[in-house]
Amino acid sequence: MNNPFEQISAAFAPEYRVNLSIERLDGSIMLTLSDDAGMVAKRLISQAQRNDPVRLQRVIDSIRLGLAIELGQNPLQVLAALTRDSRSCASVGVAN
Repeated sequence: MNNPFEQISAAFAPEYRVNLSIERLDGSIMLTLSDDAGMVAKRLISQAQRNDPVRLQRVIDSIRLGLAIELGQNPLQVLAALTRDSRSCASVGVAN
């Protein structure tokens, strides 16, 4: 998946409403995730992060980890799952 906006939306859309907006003239975007109770996360993503698939995947993973911690999940289990997902994507040739 080469489109960073699609990659971000696909990562969170099943559980959250995803809103992406241009935040700054330097190309940074604001990601806002919300659910029925309201906003659950807000993150500024720089142009450099957005345009580098590896860095973008790291941003997505860090947001997932933060959300998991907020929901009371075990951070070590979440990190293990993220690492496992990252390896399985790499082994089948999917860009992270």
